[in-house]
Amino acid sequence: MQDTDTDPALRPEFLPGPPERPALPAIAKGMRGRCPSCGEGALFQGYLTLAKRCAHCDEDLSHARADDGPAYLSILLTAKVMGTLQLFTYDLLRPDPWVMAVSFSLGVVAMALFLLPRFKGLIVGVQWAKRMHGF
Repeated sequence: MQDTDTDPALRPEFLPGPPERPALPAIAKGMRGRCPSCGEGALFQGYLTLAKRCAHCDEDLSHARADDGPAYLSILLTAKVMGTLQLFTYDLLRPDPWVMAVSFSLGVVAMALFLLPRFKGLIVGVQWAKRMHGF
C-alpha cells in the first residue's frame, strides 16, 4: 500500500477533475441570455444582473465572474466596426461633420449596449463549460 502523502502522483491536487462540458452550446445559450446548463431559464434578472439560480434547472449561477471582460470585448468590437464604417462613410459620402458626429455617436452607443449582455453571456457560458469558479 502506498502512502498518499509521500507519493506526488496520488496527491489530491494531481488527481483529474471532472470533465469539461461542451463549450459551444453553452456559449450559444449564454449569448441568447439563457442558462448555459439547460438553455431554458433566464441568465439575467435585469439588463446585466445575473440571476442567482436558473428558474428552470436550479443551476447555481452565482459563481460567475465576468468582471471587465464583456465591456472590453464590446468596446473592442464596436470601435473596430464603427471606426472602419466611419472611414468608408467619410471617404464615399463626405457628409457634414455634425451629421457624422451625431450618427456615429448614436451608432456606437447602440452597438455597445447591444453587445454588452451578449458578451457577458458568452463569458458565463465559457466559465460554466470549463467548470471555472465553482461551477
